Amino acid sequence: MSDDAPAYGFDTLQIHAGARPDPATGARQTPIYQNTAYVFRDADHAAALFNLQEVGFIYSRLTNPTVSVLQERLAALEGGVGATCASSGHAAQILALFPLMGPGDNVVVSTRLYGGTITQFSHTIKRFGWEAKFVDFDKPGQVARAVNKRTKAIFCESIANPGGYVTDLPRIAAVAERKGVPLIVDNTVATPYLCRPFEHGAHIVVHSTTKYLSGNGTAMGGAVIDSGKFDWSASDKFPSLSAPEPAYHGLKFHETFGPLAYTLHGHAVGLRDLGMTMAPMNAFLTLLGIETLSLRMERHVANARRVAEWLEQDPRVESVTYAGLKSSPHYRRARKLCPKGAGALFAFALKGGYDACVKLVDALQIFSHVANLGDTRSLVIHSASTTHRQLTPEQQEAAGAAPNVVRLSIGLEDPEDLIRDLDQALTKATS
Repeated sequence: MSDDAPAYGFDTLQIHAGARPDPATGARQTPIYQNTAYVFRDADHAAALFNLQEVGFIYSRLTNPTVSVLQERLAALEGGVGATCASSGHAAQILALFPLMGPGDNVVVSTRLYGGTITQFSHTIKRFGWEAKFVDFDKPGQVARAVNKRTKAIFCESIANPGGYVTDLPRIAAVAERKGVPLIVDNTVATPYLCRPFEHGAHIVVHSTTKYLSGNGTAMGGAVIDSGKFDWSASDKFPSLSAPEPAYHGLKFHETFGPLAYTLHGHAVGLRDLGMTMAPMNAFLTLLGIETLSLRMERHVANARRVAEWLEQDPRVESVTYAGLKSSPHYRRARKLCPKGAGALFAFALKGGYDACVKLVDALQIFSHVANLGDTRSLVIHSASTTHRQLTPEQQEAAGAAPNVVRLSIGLEDPEDLIRDLDQALTKATS
């Protein structure tokens, strides 16, 4: 695809964006560039690359041709200006905050997050001198009051893991705009096929590409995608992007690179110094997965809706959180923000509590009991005893991971087979 190509549809972009025939061999599929370093044309070329005067390949910790194609494709699918890939979703979250935060700074985050993210934000980021302030994002007024002079970002998930909660992105984006800080949205569960956060006011999107983007549980990875719309020089809150950078002889990223400042900082400083690089093989596998993203998400959503409707009618089930159900308090919000479907991840509360949940998980035959989501295979986990185990009971409840709740990631199997599997497991769990 040429740089002056017309605006293509999603299905075309997921196959072609960022990819070109290999100039050396003519190979149509993106090659796996499994190498570490790249030969410079001459000394001037090397100096220009290291001075950020020219874009190119230096060392695969910073840039790699296979990873670069994935970055271009993700930016195109999300509607952003650039992307930086990382070794995992958790790495991407740190990489996203790194240009913004300094010791003593804080980020305001939703209480409805993946358990590992809550742990990362509650404990690990304190070692950087950062703080996370957890707020119920259904109360934008509380979000606004939590923002202070040291707040550098607001963070949430578009569709939250594990409960399938849909965040009211336009209202939270309005708070971020009013407070002069970027809104960072984890779009892992929704994918850009179901939700494009930039269209609802977000400034930065992060992904665990390990999940739906790769699609079959074979490749770890993460990504940070920039909308290019935040003004990093509007205040002195973001000196890493607006002030002189000592490591590059006083270069000012935003002044020099404009909308690409945040992305180039992610490569030139973030990946350079943190080293959380995506492997070329993982980028290749993720590119293969993305080629069928829209087809898979359509089936994921259809299956999830069918299973959730069945569970909602079952007397052994206390409640189902799926936002694709008309009974959900977030149904109308999901229809607005995710018009193609509310995803395929949701939770349900089981009569019988913790013990019944454990029995159910052990009795399932088609569902795989794993700590992952977004696979072609249907997956199950009891969050309170696994992914959210480190949280307090209050945190578990707020995150939608109470002890009587089981999380499902609905795959691409025949939905009637999934229902039969759940039926027999519910019988064993509640007998």
